Amino acid sequence: MEIDHIFILCAVDAPEAAALRRLGLQEGSSNTHPGQGTACRRFFFHSFYLELVWVHDLKEAQHALVRPTRLWERWSMRQTGACPFGVVLRGGCDASTARVPFPMWDYAPPYLPNGLVIGVALDTPLTEPEFFYLGFQRQRARLGQEPVVHGIPTKDLTDVTIGMPALEPSSEAARIVERHGLLSFDLSREYILRLTFDEASAKSTADLRPELPLVLDW
Repeated sequence: MEIDHIFILCAVDAPEAAALRRLGLQEGSSNTHPGQGTACRRFFFHSFYLELVWVHDLKEAQHALVRPTRLWERWSMRQTGACPFGVVLRGGCDASTARVPFPMWDYAPPYLPNGLVIGVALDTPLTEPEFFYLGFQRQRARLGQEPVVHGIPTKDLTDVTIGMPALEPSSEAARIVERHGLLSFDLSREYILRLTFDEASAKSTADLRPELPLVLDW
């Protein structure tokens, strides 16, 4: 089990991407999710990517098929208490050892081919990140098709910390992902995502608040 990507819910068209570009990150391809009502801008790294997501079609985002994902609730309430992060996992390169990581329900969004589903963790409160599982994904999406060399030396993602007002996550999914060493939780007055690349060997940090609830270490 690996982290495939993490998303941050942003304003329409994600103007927050400017903070990443000023830092020297090369923006990759954007994407839309037909039938789900969301769109995104993406920044790719060697085995992981960061996604800035917003709702662009309110009707689609509130459709009966999509509503259980709570993407609409998280996006519309991101400034009033909802956690704006989503953590998307993949099974990893070895299909024989891929396991369902936590209790989940199957979401079949219109933009995926027939037969493919996204696992959505059960019983995650809006005050914690949403967790998803791509059982069909073995490596980072669009490998070899996106820029991964940036103006700052960021190669391998080596640590993920999510700061939350409540230190102890209550959902089973959050506890399982933390127990597997994929991320950790920290006490914070506000939601904050901290990504560490290459074990912070360059001893450099960029705090992108208030534009983005994001800190990068490399």
